[in-house]
Amino acid sequence: MVDVERVRVLLEGERDRKHALLNALRQDIGSVSAARQDSNADDEHDPEGSTIAFELSQASALSEQSRAGLEQIEAALQRIVGGTYGFCAVCAAVIPEGRLEARPWTPFCVQHASGRS
Repeated sequence: MVDVERVRVLLEGERDRKHALLNALRQDIGSVSAARQDSNADDEHDPEGSTIAFELSQASALSEQSRAGLEQIEAALQRIVGGTYGFCAVCAAVIPEGRLEARPWTPFCVQHASGRS
């Protein structure tokens, strides 16, 4: 059986890292947006135009991924509080310990994980 208290501490640490990453990404997006406003509006002829657009797109994608990961972590912490952590959200089977070690936020057993987590 999984040590739920250890998993809780691990998830809380990961939640803190996600919050820090999101704050850093928000600052990066703000910096890139400011740089974009200060740059030449003609991206086609501006050698920096595509770089700024790429950086903004990359930071936005990382921010979205981090938000999604944060939501999964928060949901896992709620399952710990509710006593349902470690049980599949679809079939209620016990999620194998190895799977929880690899993906402690997963709400699905291996059978039901396909394409979900």
